[in-house]
Formats: sequence, structure tokens, C-alpha cells
Amino acid sequence: MGRRQVLIDTALRLFYEHGIHAIGINQVLQESGVAKQTLYNHFESKDSLVEAAVAHRDKLFFQWLESRMSSQPAGREALMEMFDAVHDWFNNRVPTLHRFYGCFFINTCGEYSDPEHPVHKRCAAHKTRIFELLKQHAREICSSEADAEELANALFLLKEGAIVKAHVEGDLDAALKAKGVASRMISPH
Repeated sequence: MGRRQVLIDTALRLFYEHGIHAIGINQVLQESGVAKQTLYNHFESKDSLVEAAVAHRDKLFFQWLESRMSSQPAGREALMEMFDAVHDWFNNRVPTLHRFYGCFFINTCGEYSDPEHPVHKRCAAHKTRIFELLKQHAREICSSEADAEELANALFLLKEGAIVKAHVEGDLDAALKAKGVASRMISPH
């Protein structure tokens, strides 16, 4: 693994566990074992390192969730699998995503609240990708694009609400509760 990736992995872990503004560049350097000059050869600023960490987390999370959903038949089963996957994440059964500290993208937007900031935009793009993945599967069971959009929105909101409930209230079964609601919603489709 190259030094650039070591920096990204270390920064992502530290930012996710402690928050971006709570972690200084020196701590990333110390824990990664990479020299300051090497950091600045790869990243012009802390924000560019943050952008790289967000992009890497997006790739890791999306690939993991898409793989989990693809393990089931497209449509209803894949959508239900999404809630099982998220349940595993909440309960620290997904090593590639690290210990659960809430949603990295929601947490990051809390620190970069300007919707025009590049970091905020990257987080929003991640949420859009996840929504589109849900909509792709909703199309399999809905009779119109409008119905697929509505179902994907509802499932997306259930997933996001479960993440917040698990993180803020410590309800590690929130995804299973959301899955129950989702199952009743999908039955008419």
C-alpha cells in the first residue's frame, strides 16, 4: 500500500472516530508514520485530505452495500437485505467500515455545513448514489417511475433515520425496526 493510501486510511479512521476538526494533521502524520513533506506532496491542504477520505469512504461503503444487496434477487429481497446489511454495520460486523460511529457523511456535513463546500458536495453525492441504488431496486417492483421514486425516498428516509437512532440513542436494532416498516410498505408493490 502506498503512502498516499496510508494517509487516507489513517485520516479516515481518525476523522470517523473523533471528528474532522478534532484531528490535526500532526496526529494523522504521527499515527500513519508518514513524513509531513510526503503528506503535502499528495495533498495541498487538510481539506484536500478530507475530500480524499470522504471519496474513499464513499467507495468502501457503496461497494459494500451494493455487494450485500446484489447477493439477493433484485427488487424486494435486495431492498430488505439493505436493512440487514445496515444492522450488521451498526453491530460492528463489517470490518471494512470500522467500528460504528454513525454516518461519516452526516457527521462530516455537520462540520462542513456550507452546501457549496467541496467536502459537503462529496457527502451529498454519496447520499445521491445510495438513493439511486435503492431506486434501481424499487423499479423492479413498482409499476411506474413515480412509484419507484416514492418508494426509494421512503426506504432512504427509513435507513437514514435508523442510522441516526442507532448512533444518537444507541438503538442497535433500529435497522431491523426500519426493515419491519419497510416490509409492510413494500407488500402492496
